[in-house]
Amino acid sequence: MRSDRERIEAAMRASVVTSDAYLTEIASHLIVAGGKRLRPVLAVAAGQVDGATATDDVVRGGVACELVHLGSLYHDDVMDEAETRRGVETVNAKWGNLQAILAGDFLLARASEIAASLGTEVAGLLARTIGWLCEGQIEELRHTYDPARSEASYLASIHGKTASLFGTAARIGGLVAELDVPLVEALTDYGHAYGMVFQIVDDLLDVTATDEQLGKPAGHDMEEGVYTLPVLRTLALGTAAADELASLLGRPLDAAERDKALAIVRSNDGIAQAVEVANRYVATAEAACDRLPDGRVAEALRAAPAAAVASVLSPTP
Repeated sequence: MRSDRERIEAAMRASVVTSDAYLTEIASHLIVAGGKRLRPVLAVAAGQVDGATATDDVVRGGVACELVHLGSLYHDDVMDEAETRRGVETVNAKWGNLQAILAGDFLLARASEIAASLGTEVAGLLARTIGWLCEGQIEELRHTYDPARSEASYLASIHGKTASLFGTAARIGGLVAELDVPLVEALTDYGHAYGMVFQIVDDLLDVTATDEQLGKPAGHDMEEGVYTLPVLRTLALGTAAADELASLLGRPLDAAERDKALAIVRSNDGIAQAVEVANRYVATAEAACDRLPDGRVAEALRAAPAAAVASVLSPTP
């Protein structure tokens, strides 16, 4: 996979080169900062699931998905007034909100251009996915500082803003590789389930990991009024601790209140219950792998969701 990662990295950098050096620098900022490239890696794995080598077009399809993800990060950082991302200054902190918004738009446009070059089905799918991302983010925003937020709202939000793009990356890999329809559907189901695991794990780490492990204060989501699955499950316990947590939420928290809320979540069953939900999506992903051809790629895909959950149970410093 190392050579595939190198192909992905080269294609990522090439995709944002323009005749304007200033725009190229801004658009390349988070690419240069690094990242796991999970979406293009998933697309490439999907394109190889039948044993073939991933074509350059499969790589480009994965890159289109990653550019959508990066564009959304540029916009998210403006909305959150974030100052750092991936260990570097955010685009909005370094160049300003206007540049960050326009550069994020540029990344979405470039992603759409790449998708269009791969055919109308891919172009339409990516366009729909951008819409799903917006719907998921709106669902989250409308419940900011809402301790009564339902679990259904949370799951709908993360399906839109995170899992849909994982599903699309896997589907594009299969479509561009011209795999049979049953394989494409299995890959899509896998991508959606893995994306749900990925986001639940990310939300769990926000309350279980240390500040040093996260590179930001733990409990940042609660501080910002975003109440994720472990918090919602803690609130639903109906205990004195749940009532105490509810009394803290519904408004911005200072550092002391955040730490108190964190201590409550960490010492109750909400985390374990959220892990159980994540494991249900692990089982869904594994079931999708049962519909894939046996081989190295299917084995790697099968192992990934459970490994993600394991990282919560035994986080690496």
